[in-house]
Amino acid sequence: MNPAKNVSIMCFHDELCQVFNALMTGLSLLRNGARVTIFFGSRGILAVHKDHVNHLVCMPDMPEQGAAVMKRMDEFDLPLVEDLFVMLVAEGATLLACSLNVPLFGMNAVDLVDGVKIADPARYYKDVVIPADMNLTF
Repeated sequence: MNPAKNVSIMCFHDELCQVFNALMTGLSLLRNGARVTIFFGSRGILAVHKDHVNHLVCMPDMPEQGAAVMKRMDEFDLPLVEDLFVMLVAEGATLLACSLNVPLFGMNAVDLVDGVKIADPARYYKDVVIPADMNLTF
């Protein structure tokens, strides 16, 4: 049996399609035996804010296309971002929020989606990114 792959996913956006793709990719890899860590930094930090996660917008600079994507997601009955967070935590993913960006956006640990922990980016890069078998960025 092959040993599990270590996968690092970095999400630096709060645009719905980017966040959704990062989370779905993480969940798919997790369900295929990988150890998954997802790190939210820069604007991605807003995707893990309890009050903001339900208001992510798809392609805000292209509202007509964004609405079409949202309609298509509904037609496919895809899970909501909030549900993806629950699934990822329940299935063993590690979810991290950048300690530099949390206060920058006026947030603290109680503002984060359940299961997301604040992490030092230098340590994340050293302990997760460098030894990872796969690094993905959204």
